[in-house]
Amino acid sequence: MKLIVFGATGQVGVQVVKQALWRGHEVKAYGRNVHQLADGDPKLQLIKGALFDEAEVYDAIKGCDAVISVIGGAFDGADKSRSLGMKNIIKQMTKAAVRRIVALGGMGILNADEKGLLIDQKDYPQEYLPVGNEHRKAYEYLNASSLDWTFVCSPDIINDGPTGNYITGKDYPPQPNLYRINAGDLAQFMLTELEENAYVKSRVGISAI
Repeated sequence: MKLIVFGATGQVGVQVVKQALWRGHEVKAYGRNVHQLADGDPKLQLIKGALFDEAEVYDAIKGCDAVISVIGGAFDGADKSRSLGMKNIIKQMTKAAVRRIVALGGMGILNADEKGLLIDQKDYPQEYLPVGNEHRKAYEYLNASSLDWTFVCSPDIINDGPTGNYITGKDYPPQPNLYRINAGDLAQFMLTELEENAYVKSRVGISAI
């Protein structure tokens, strides 16, 4: 499979690129500082570009089989990378006729119950609201699109490699929920989901066990 990874230099993105190459995929790593990922692997293509540039993102996506988005950004959400970046990726995927995307969001976008999301509950931590609302907008853009999307709603991310010890749940947090996940396990799940398509057009809760 030929993949493009947005957010490739972040803690999850580095793991996605590394594991995707190990699985035998061709990988395009897109971003401003992707030169730091250079490792001589002929299956890895580094593309320096801006997330909001329509032409650059389109040219990068064109010819790929699927997209993985692990975009980061400011914790206060002011840079709009997660929301408007996703909006541009969706637009260029549609234009390039690339349908499959697995994207990273936050746990607040999972259901608390049948009536609402975790982010809308009274006890949701206020300091997480700005980034949570960015994730909400990204999810809304995906949900309104015609793409085959999966939105992985992560708890706190630990900068460590894969263990394979995690559980997932559709649209709700998994039980038991430890409220943390290794970056390597997130990457492992996202790549497995690309290959197996178990959660198409769904949100996914994930937790270490």
